[in-house]
Amino acid sequence: MGRELQIATAAARRPLAKARRVGIKVGSGLIASPGAGLDQTRIATLADELAGLASEQKEIALVSSGAIAAGVARLGLSRPRSIPEKQAAAAAGQSALMWHYEQAFARHGVKVAQVLLTQEDISHRSRYLNARNTLLALLRFGVLPIVNENDTVAVEEIKVGDNDNLSALVAHLIDADLLVLLTDMDGLYTGDPGRDPGAKRIEIVESVTDELRQLVWQKAEGLSIGGMLTKLEAAQKATASGIPMVIASGREPGVLRRLFKGEPVGTYFLPKGDRLTARKRWIAFAVPPQGRLTVDPGARKALTERGRSLLPSGVVSVEGEFQSGEVVALALADGKEFARGLVNYDAAELRRIQGGKTADIEQVLGYKSFDEVIHRDNLVVL
Repeated sequence: MGRELQIATAAARRPLAKARRVGIKVGSGLIASPGAGLDQTRIATLADELAGLASEQKEIALVSSGAIAAGVARLGLSRPRSIPEKQAAAAAGQSALMWHYEQAFARHGVKVAQVLLTQEDISHRSRYLNARNTLLALLRFGVLPIVNENDTVAVEEIKVGDNDNLSALVAHLIDADLLVLLTDMDGLYTGDPGRDPGAKRIEIVESVTDELRQLVWQKAEGLSIGGMLTKLEAAQKATASGIPMVIASGREPGVLRRLFKGEPVGTYFLPKGDRLTARKRWIAFAVPPQGRLTVDPGARKALTERGRSLLPSGVVSVEGEFQSGEVVALALADGKEFARGLVNYDAAELRRIQGGKTADIEQVLGYKSFDEVIHRDNLVVL
């Protein structure tokens, strides 16, 4: 399969024992049953394990699905179809979800707090910082934050969309040492193990490649959202920021304790190089790009290999309508994105100066705010 699909060794996993701040995501399929609502026993089991980790001085932020599943049962719906029905189910179910967690963690003396986020909270810089400060303060006070998307108010334009990607963004917010996605599978497989007896679990992934994406299979079950594809997206966000990630089975008793002992549990995604700063994580992953710049191969080489800024001469074409200071994607002519950055000129200005020299900006526009289209300090190579 290639070098990125290697078998993990105990040595490769040993650093996980040192992880102090951990993001953990649990899907609705692990804590709820279709039509029956939340499963109190499963929630209690999860709380037992997380409380055990907290007693070992680990700081944990839990991203939990389950509000809609709980609300559907409470409202007696077969399955919500319209957005208002889903939002109503989320509103009715979120309080039940938190009540169950409150009860389960109270037995261990662990305080919990509810944090509801939307994409808008994450992509808006000041709101992102407010969310980050709140989460870090909760951890400092010894409180376990329970995070979910705010489905009651989130419409398509402001939705993260799934809790796998949300958990990666939460890992960014809290500067996590590790992200763990608990699911009903014990890792990423080379095929569908339910249909293919030859499918094997991939124990370690060095890089999320196109080859790897072709292996994933989607499984629609109950009210769960997102299959392995969204988990690979989460892995890209986490590992590119220097945060290792594990996909493991939430149905295996003691799976987290085994993980922190260094056992080869689940599928382990290796982090990439040095950690990005909090600001560069926000640029790269928290903000949906508002446009796209196609650059020439020489500009790409200067950006990725020599750490240079993007100049007007390297811009081939401009797509979208955006303002100065917004995030744009950078790509070659083949359309494959390789970087993101905060642009210094709006789309209309860029179309006038693209392909030109820096010295000509003032003559073309009548003013010159910056020499660079994107300064290297505001650029993240993906």
